[in-house]
Amino acid sequence: MPHPLYVAFVWHQHQPLYKSRDRSSASTSNQYRLPWVRLHGTKDYLDLVLILERYPKLHQTVNLVPSLILQLEDYIAGTAFDPYLTVSLTPTEQLQREQQQFIIANFFDANHHTLIDPHPRYAELYHQRQERGAAWCLDNWQKEDYGDLLAWHNLVWIDPIFWDDSEIAQWLQQGRGFTLSDRQRIYSKQREIISRIVPQHRHMQETGQLEVTTSPYTHPILPLLADTNSGRVAVPNMNLPNYRFQWAEDIPRHLQKAWELYEDRFGQIPRGLWPSEQSVSPEILPYIIKQGFNWIVSDEAVLGWTLKHFFHRDGAGNVIEPELLYRPYRLQTAAGDLSIVFRDHRLSDLIGFTYGSMPPKRAAADLVGHLESIAHQLKQHQEGDRTSLEQPWLVTIALDGENCWEYYPQDGKPFLENLYQTLSNHPHIKLVTVSEFIDAFPPTATIPGEKLHSGSWVDGSFTTWIGDPAKNRAWDLLAAARDVLAQHPEATEENNPEVWEALYAAEGSDWFWWFGEGHSSNHDAIFDQLFREHLCGIYQALNQPVPPVLLRPVEIHAAPADHRPQSFIHPNIDGMGDEQDWDKAGRLEVGGARGTMHQSSTVQRIWYGVDHLNFYLRLDFKTGAKPGQDLPPELNLLWFYPDRTMHNSPPPLVDLPEQAPMNYMFHHRLEVNLLTQSVHFQEAGEHYQWHPRASRAQVALERCLEVAVPWADLQMPPDYPLRLVLVLADEGRFQQYLPENALIPIEVP
Repeated sequence: MPHPLYVAFVWHQHQPLYKSRDRSSASTSNQYRLPWVRLHGTKDYLDLVLILERYPKLHQTVNLVPSLILQLEDYIAGTAFDPYLTVSLTPTEQLQREQQQFIIANFFDANHHTLIDPHPRYAELYHQRQERGAAWCLDNWQKEDYGDLLAWHNLVWIDPIFWDDSEIAQWLQQGRGFTLSDRQRIYSKQREIISRIVPQHRHMQETGQLEVTTSPYTHPILPLLADTNSGRVAVPNMNLPNYRFQWAEDIPRHLQKAWELYEDRFGQIPRGLWPSEQSVSPEILPYIIKQGFNWIVSDEAVLGWTLKHFFHRDGAGNVIEPELLYRPYRLQTAAGDLSIVFRDHRLSDLIGFTYGSMPPKRAAADLVGHLESIAHQLKQHQEGDRTSLEQPWLVTIALDGENCWEYYPQDGKPFLENLYQTLSNHPHIKLVTVSEFIDAFPPTATIPGEKLHSGSWVDGSFTTWIGDPAKNRAWDLLAAARDVLAQHPEATEENNPEVWEALYAAEGSDWFWWFGEGHSSNHDAIFDQLFREHLCGIYQALNQPVPPVLLRPVEIHAAPADHRPQSFIHPNIDGMGDEQDWDKAGRLEVGGARGTMHQSSTVQRIWYGVDHLNFYLRLDFKTGAKPGQDLPPELNLLWFYPDRTMHNSPPPLVDLPEQAPMNYMFHHRLEVNLLTQSVHFQEAGEHYQWHPRASRAQVALERCLEVAVPWADLQMPPDYPLRLVLVLADEGRFQQYLPENALIPIEVP
């Protein structure tokens, strides 16, 4: 029987536990340290399924984490208050200077390209702060400026799908002059939207268009709860915490609480489980099976490690061995069997990190094109000349369903509408829920449970949550608190629920994500504080003294110096060095920051990063530096490809020093003329010759130099490692190379 290509979208909706456990206040309200449950609640959860509902042929899966649902319910009840909400509901004439400083610093927390710039009054205030500085705003802003800023920050986090509401439409048209009454009504509108989230998901599940799944209660990394030594499965030489954490008995607690909350809110039992961070291991499978779940989801990297097979991709980014990835597997254990699907990492990342920077129609067509290519490859792997798929295949696209939309025009609505319209009319692609597919086509491929790799969606390892010194210190603090609780068997969930809620919160994955290297935000210190508050809550609920170490931060939260890229970036190449465009980029300090040898460098800092379309580079110069006067007029980007057979050549420059890496052989060279902002691209050929090639590289030089080099220029396959060195020259004569004694490491996504 011929089949369409089945596709399962799985959207993961989760926010950390922002609720403070500090009980020093006499208030009966729940104090939240950050506003993101409330703001994402009005922008990202309800609209996603409302848009889908307009296309009844399309079925999808949404994962709602229990701790997110509980926080949404606090806001619905009107008992949750965060610092942003508190000042939003404060009369502007009563704002203290400290509150004004807080507003100026924090009420532009939004992607300014998509959320601020489209609204003239909000953009006016933003550019005043950016161009004149926070101190000027503090000295010159009047109460009307604060009132408008408070209103606009709350308004732009309401999804455009709700803008036809008469009140919201009136506020958007009003633009300025917002009163306290306006801000109170905006808050009421936020609660109204949030109150519809769970009922809408329940309704669409009952109609069959949606499958709602769940995660462990507070989003812990289950394999690390079972045994922190599981970190060494993928990284054998990992530095582990001083104290081994082994509390597998907490796993069924998290699963049961998630199960019971789901039953209560959705009127049925869950079938699918999204393990936190798609983290799995053999040890956790019996608990998931015994709780009653039918299927789980993980990442292609975990499947690759399990099968001892690296998933190669062609030049278009499509998996070369599709029949291994695009099917569910049956995990066989002594406790029973469990189905598992593995997501296509690259397709998921394209939605999460790249399509927001493309025109919506083109982005939707690109994703559909990838799905059509997958179907074509699967047909080619069949026997005979049949033109249809003779067996059912399932492509799983699973990703964060909230954070990416901030970078899309109109919060992703045009992209999703173009995508859904195309897929609704597509004769050979069918969107299904995971349970629909597994029910119709039970998995025939099997994996012995003990052979399942222990890892997550991040490189198939747990290094994002353990192994770094700061992450390990956090695990040691958690282990000590867990041991104290174990010494109090009388403290049960029935007679001391507070201690267990504090433990579950502290076991959540989010704190370890932000500790140490790898990820950073403006709120690292708050995440640190929340983690320690939850640990303090364990001791306080047991009437035990709080260890002094918990009164000090786990780590010093200084601004990072040199660091690798933290995520994909999509900067506008205009030479302005927009701070939001580059905040997740890699950074290398050069002039005046790395010792006396660099004191004379005109280049102060190097920024670099990637998305699926381009490699990006930014150079910051000393203030007032001019090409041809204060720095050489030519910049050469030289690409070195380790372990790849190809024609290579020395850089076509004179006076090169005879030292690494200047004595390396390179394959590509992009010369940027800093005076004219023109580019000259070359590729090495036989006999050490350089040959001109066409390039679509973009260059802009204003406040800084920004460069975008399309991957199509370099023609390297996905997942391939590259190395880059920068050389400044004057009329082809070497002057300086950067970074010193190193190459910039890059990987094609």
